[in-house]
Amino acid sequence: MTAPRRRQLVTFTVLTLAVASFTLLQSLIIPVLPLIQDHFDTTQSTSTWVLTAYLLSASVCTPLLGRIGDAYGKKRMMVIVLVALAIGSLMAALAPSIGWLLVARVVQGLGGGVLPLSFGIIRDEFDDQRRGRALSIIASLAAVGFGVGIVLGGPIVEVLGYAWLFWLPMIATAIAALGAAFLVPESPVLTPGGIPATPAVLLAAWLVCLLLPVSQGNVWGWTSWPVLVLPALAVVLLVVWIVVELRADVPLIDMAMMRRRGVWTANLVAAGVGFGMFAAFGFLPQLLQTPTEAGYGFGATTTESGRLIAPSALASFLVGFVTAQLVARLGARTVILTGTLLNGLAFASIALFHDQTWQLYAAITVQGIGGGLVFSSLANVVIASVPAHQTGVASGMNANIRTIGGSIGSAVMAAIVTSSTGVGGFPLERGYTVGFLVLAGAMFVAALASLRIPDIRAVDQEAVEDSTDLADEPADASPAAVPVTSR
Repeated sequence: MTAPRRRQLVTFTVLTLAVASFTLLQSLIIPVLPLIQDHFDTTQSTSTWVLTAYLLSASVCTPLLGRIGDAYGKKRMMVIVLVALAIGSLMAALAPSIGWLLVARVVQGLGGGVLPLSFGIIRDEFDDQRRGRALSIIASLAAVGFGVGIVLGGPIVEVLGYAWLFWLPMIATAIAALGAAFLVPESPVLTPGGIPATPAVLLAAWLVCLLLPVSQGNVWGWTSWPVLVLPALAVVLLVVWIVVELRADVPLIDMAMMRRRGVWTANLVAAGVGFGMFAAFGFLPQLLQTPTEAGYGFGATTTESGRLIAPSALASFLVGFVTAQLVARLGARTVILTGTLLNGLAFASIALFHDQTWQLYAAITVQGIGGGLVFSSLANVVIASVPAHQTGVASGMNANIRTIGGSIGSAVMAAIVTSSTGVGGFPLERGYTVGFLVLAGAMFVAALASLRIPDIRAVDQEAVEDSTDLADEPADASPAAVPVTSR
């Protein structure tokens, strides 16, 4: 094995461990929230902040840290992010109170930078022959981790105890941080200029105003004044943020970049698929755990219901190994379109056929294949559509938009499922039927958006660097990348 190939393999191993640790923390606690509520003797509304705090922190930090990595070095920021993630996990494992745990979850949210930084490092370090496959596997792993976390949450608590939900990721993250510090080479390109403070504050403000009421709507009430006012304020702040970015000499996120066809189409698809996938993974275990006395459901335990997600996670991960070849042969548009349609068919199947567990296993496996095709392809589309020095911020925004879509999808699903209750206070079956049909509809909308995905096989990278993209859009006003000679 040649030295460059060996270095790429080592780098890829470190990035895989880093991404796996972060993505598991997204969902490990979802199936055990009732246990956390009992552990800290708190209320259900307070325990939901364990998810909300992490979501808000990750949503704000993901694009910011991607941009900082582009400017100051991806390896350097990767080490900092992984150390912060390990510290946050340590704080959570030792948390003496729910308030301490919430602070720890905010610190863990800094791990959102792992995804855009990993994509950027792969683009910088991997040759053309291996770059596409590496990006596909890392991207699919990011999607798979959410499902695997739901599968593992229950067994970890039952066998090792609650604190090991955080000890295990902390150990893995600490190892990844050491690997990144000593084994991953420094970024070969940097974007000159600092990080503009005003756009960063405005980005954080509109994201918080959007996601806070979405994630807390069931607790506060969908007609309460915060839920009605904050989204409107988010729209105003979004408009102000865009205006400020357009006028900035060195923008935080280049709006010309966001207008590239490969970027905006990938973002639309990410939002749609995130809308469906996060909501489905959140509510399928609840469907299985519903007692049969309610007229549906299987009375499954937390661990048993979590196993339902395993086929999806496995299928998504395996698909990631072949997606690059499929994209090279068929084109990204065809692969992503197929993936969104498979997701839509899977959710429609769950809505209409959920009397037997085999029906759910079959549907969730199809969903896993579709999800793997989509997520492992989107990263390639985004990265192929922007100059190298914008890789971090572009992929960070794509990951962030997927999270935003997932948050909205989960809130919509919760509102539909809980709109009416039956025996024992459990939701009526029709709530799940309507909810999963809505998720299927979102997938078909994403399929329409995927029809505008460009064929990245035709991308001339030199043209991208010169800011001439596939759609002949306006020239990119970003400053040129500065090569780094020290390795």
